[in-house]
Amino acid sequence: MYKFLSSYLLFFFIGCANFGVLTVLTDLPKEFDENSGIVSISANSIWLVEDKGNADEIYQVDTKGKWLKTLKVTNAKNHDWEDLAKDKNNNVYIGDFGNNESRRKDLVIYKIPNPENEKGDKIAAEKIEFSYPEQTNFSPKKEELLYDAEAFFYWKEALFIITKNRATPFSGEAFIYKVPAQKGIYKAQLVGSFVTCADGDSCRVTAATIAPDEKTIVLLGNGILWKFTNYTTDNFTEGTMETIDLGVRTQLEAVTFADNNSLYLSDEENKKTGRNLYSYRLK
Repeated sequence: MYKFLSSYLLFFFIGCANFGVLTVLTDLPKEFDENSGIVSISANSIWLVEDKGNADEIYQVDTKGKWLKTLKVTNAKNHDWEDLAKDKNNNVYIGDFGNNESRRKDLVIYKIPNPENEKGDKIAAEKIEFSYPEQTNFSPKKEELLYDAEAFFYWKEALFIITKNRATPFSGEAFIYKVPAQKGIYKAQLVGSFVTCADGDSCRVTAATIAPDEKTIVLLGNGILWKFTNYTTDNFTEGTMETIDLGVRTQLEAVTFADNNSLYLSDEENKKTGRNLYSYRLK
């Protein structure tokens, strides 16, 4: 009786909550209240990481909320892990480029082999270290907080990083940088920029992903998607852009393609809301 009542109440509260156009798949385990990046390799599961102050680990969770696997990432340190990406061989990239105050000089992306092939509980990372050549001031004023990042994806043997504009006043401009997807030390190449929108609460880019067929790129904000198609150059924003309001304003931090037309999204827990895994089908 009590089990039935608990299940009924959970369904009731989820059903009454406002998740806009998103479909709730499950709540994530309570340990992942600061999940910051997700990537999907096989059907019906995701890999995730948490951001600043959390363990140097990557976790697998299925779409019903079951915690499947934990891997310690060696040769790596979680200064501020913010997003995940994958390449055609299912190597996974961990973006350690959270930089709220635009002061860091140790930006790095960690590359690990397909974690689903790992039989143990540890996985070794290679380092892709980089810097932004346009940044010369590492004690910036509020209007110069331009070099945080929480979003990237793999495309054409490179990693494309989209910055999170933290400037005050908020201009909405996001930079697009490119670095090689292999071990080394690089100066990131600025390949473009675009203006998201004017609302600082929802228009800062928090995640990015590219479809398996590479015909669609999606960027995420706190309740907004920017969908890009028909691009032909590294500056994908020169293609066709569609802005999609998801009808919700939770702290959405992560997005990945489940297939060429469907997305998984997740949010951090904030004031007893969030920590959910969602799905959304692109039109």
